[in-house]
Amino acid sequence: MNMKEYIDEAEAALLHTYNRYQVVLDQGEGVYLYDIEGKKYLDFVSGIAVFALGYQNKEYNDALKAQIDKVIHTSNYYYNVPAIEAAKKLKKVSGMDRVFFTNSGAEAIEGAIKAARKYAYLKDGQTDHEIIAMEHSFHGRTMGALSVTGNPKYREAFQPMIGNIRFAQINDLESVKAQVTEKTCAILLETVQGEGGIYPAEEEFLKQVRALCDEKDILLILDEIQCGMGRTGTMFAWQRFGVKPDIMTTAKALGCGVPVGAFLMTEKVGQHSLTSGDHGTTYGGNPLACAAVSKVLDLFEENHILENVNSVGEYLSRKLDELVEKYDVFTAHRGVGLMHGLVSGQPVGDIINRALNNGLILINAGPNIIRFVPPLIISKENVDDMIAILEKSIAEE
Repeated sequence: MNMKEYIDEAEAALLHTYNRYQVVLDQGEGVYLYDIEGKKYLDFVSGIAVFALGYQNKEYNDALKAQIDKVIHTSNYYYNVPAIEAAKKLKKVSGMDRVFFTNSGAEAIEGAIKAARKYAYLKDGQTDHEIIAMEHSFHGRTMGALSVTGNPKYREAFQPMIGNIRFAQINDLESVKAQVTEKTCAILLETVQGEGGIYPAEEEFLKQVRALCDEKDILLILDEIQCGMGRTGTMFAWQRFGVKPDIMTTAKALGCGVPVGAFLMTEKVGQHSLTSGDHGTTYGGNPLACAAVSKVLDLFEENHILENVNSVGEYLSRKLDELVEKYDVFTAHRGVGLMHGLVSGQPVGDIINRALNNGLILINAGPNIIRFVPPLIISKENVDDMIAILEKSIAEE
């Protein structure tokens, strides 16, 4: 079948919950993707911040093939070596103490919410505790994750949400304090807001929220699903400032394409929250997913991924600043590492579509922001190529 025939088949068979770009991708190599007709695309999306190591990494692929030839799934009634090794490595790079593997970022958020509420329940036996989340946040599509997502358009059709959620403004401590009550059990935020427009939490704000949590025995939950796994130049974005959470969520690049997430916690929370029977998952932590996690963490270290993010990320940031200076269509640029947003005064969909036609894959973060979340292995030459295609796409307006 040709491209159109495949797309027509998809539209007839798949539930229409995505407005997909009109391309059928077939394979990848390095930082490039190819469609079924052989057209080459420079990828600055990486599966929405997932394929950190790029496509066709031989060591990664070989590790998965080897595990497939052993066993893919056993369930959590039994131990398996890949999960044990992955948990040990994840603890090392995060500084956290306990790990629960999930199948997605949304499931990691669900687990984090349950852990926080169980922690509070064990303190006073009450079930009316509250969680403070941030406006413009995005934490996932499941009911619990939607409940703490600070954008009404995602929630309104699915009301009622889980109760006792309050919303504050990121980087505004007074707005957080205004929502704190004696029932507050947790404050939840993305260390860098992704879908909401690439808004990094500021160092002073994070430190103040951490101090507030310490003062009132409130748990700090940091969502590192998109901004974690090296994307900001440290393994997790909070490590830039040394503001350690009580609970942390991760996913996306954790498995570099294999569906896997995790929520992690300190020993204190681990000893005073979820226990046997409180939480579970059939697929979570299976040998195949954890073999991916284990190999990804090895390759991050062996291939000096963080060093590349810091070097190329600084270069990308300068180039995006230059675009803001050069083109009236752009009003601002913000971001860190290899997670950036280029802000426009108008919708950016047409630019993104023209870029796709010109061989560059980009996505938005809200209607007016072009998001840049490329594989973490990109080079400065890749950045130059991206800028050239983007400028061509702007000029075609």
